[in-house]
Amino acid sequence: MFASQKRPWTGKLVLMGIFVLVMLFTLSASAGGGGTEKPWYTGFTPILFLLGAVAILIWRLPKVKEEFPGQLAHLQDNSYRLRRVWNWLSLGTTYAFLYWGRYNLNVAVRALGGEEVVADFNWMFGAGTAVYGVSFLINGPLTDRFGGRFSILVGACGATIANILMGVVCWMSVNGEMEARTLFWWILVLYSINMYFQSFGAVAIVKCNAAWFHLRERGVFGAIFGILIALGIYFAYDWSRYIIKDLKLPVYWAFFAPAIALTIAFVINLFVARDRPSEAGFKNIKTGTALDDETGPSDHPIAVFKIMWQSPVIMTIACIEFCSGFLRQAIMQIYPMFMKSIGGTESFIYVNWGMLLCTAGILGGVFAGTISDRVFQSRRGPVAAVLYVGMLIGGIGMCFLFDSPHLGPIVIMMSLCVIGVHGMLSGTASMEFAGAKNTGIAVGLIDGFVYAGTALQAILYKYTLPEGGESAKDPANWWFWPIAMVPIAIIGLWLSYKIRNEKPQPKTA
Repeated sequence: MFASQKRPWTGKLVLMGIFVLVMLFTLSASAGGGGTEKPWYTGFTPILFLLGAVAILIWRLPKVKEEFPGQLAHLQDNSYRLRRVWNWLSLGTTYAFLYWGRYNLNVAVRALGGEEVVADFNWMFGAGTAVYGVSFLINGPLTDRFGGRFSILVGACGATIANILMGVVCWMSVNGEMEARTLFWWILVLYSINMYFQSFGAVAIVKCNAAWFHLRERGVFGAIFGILIALGIYFAYDWSRYIIKDLKLPVYWAFFAPAIALTIAFVINLFVARDRPSEAGFKNIKTGTALDDETGPSDHPIAVFKIMWQSPVIMTIACIEFCSGFLRQAIMQIYPMFMKSIGGTESFIYVNWGMLLCTAGILGGVFAGTISDRVFQSRRGPVAAVLYVGMLIGGIGMCFLFDSPHLGPIVIMMSLCVIGVHGMLSGTASMEFAGAKNTGIAVGLIDGFVYAGTALQAILYKYTLPEGGESAKDPANWWFWPIAMVPIAIIGLWLSYKIRNEKPQPKTA
């Protein structure tokens, strides 16, 4: 059987690594040079990168049912596996669209123009992320009580309404019926409301999938979680920019378009998404986690919070994700701002930013999931440590190369690492150490730390980076951007190393 073969996945890992190196080399070559002449392949390489990443994903999906037949008997049932695909696909598509309705703010604010609006982006984004970070106090217990299906429906509905309202106030601004300062306050309030409903997304998808995936196959789910994040980022940056720049639609369509997508996703989830296999006509499975009593009501929220705060493993994971939140947004939000300020908007990576983030996220998720289940026996800490080494190397490299054409490949590589960490910890480890009954609170707690790190990043860079004018055009004035990432990466690496041996144990033999 598969387990007795000579580790066929090692060759695939090597090939995946070669693919990443070729991609980074090509990006470096594409970014180089200051003239108007660009390599002939720059027009379609992003599409090839994405197709290559998806092909690796499909090829790499492990056949774990052959390795652990006793623990994973449910995978012998093809109808169960197909129903599970439809379940996470409906949830996952909604989660990607939620990302679209979250990070579209970046593109929309810059399309509106005006130094005052653009300079206040960090305030809008910071307020929203702060609301997101504390929403878990409410939404985690709600999800554990009413289920992930309930939460994904509420999140999609609320985010749809918030995006429609943001589109309306942008329409009023474009038509001269609202001043820039008034628009700022409306967007700040509505975006904060949007982020409250957005916070249902991660909790809902992890809550549902906790009952559908065994411990031994959750590395695959971590990869799926990272891919969903990557696709959502792609929608937010490239699709929003395409709507405004190429289709030449008014800026408010950056909000209306994801609202339409979320409405469609809401209807699909209404008929497809289910919290556990028994609700879809299948027998509930034993997931192999530390708390395997998956049925029955969730524990009291206060008691669960107390358990979480007293758990060294869960709180260490939360602190690692605080660092991930800081680093992820320091890359995703600041790189486009930096390139636009210094006049690098024609560069290959800036133009295809969403596509390349998507490709990096897919590769990061697949790489993290593969080495977690195949190399580290379903331990998540060592995976996070490996990826944090990559982020630390990248952060140090940025300190010396942030004024060079090689900056783009470095930030893409760091995005690969940070999305891989986020998928492994928020999307996978949270459900394993808390158990399916209390996953909502655990994911909410950990995701709250992610956005606490995001809020710190937004506030810190608000006061340390140039916001416009001549000072922003000089790359030397952006030196604090890469410097601030290095100590955060060191802390994340140290914390990841501390939990390298942690692994949830089944409650029953």
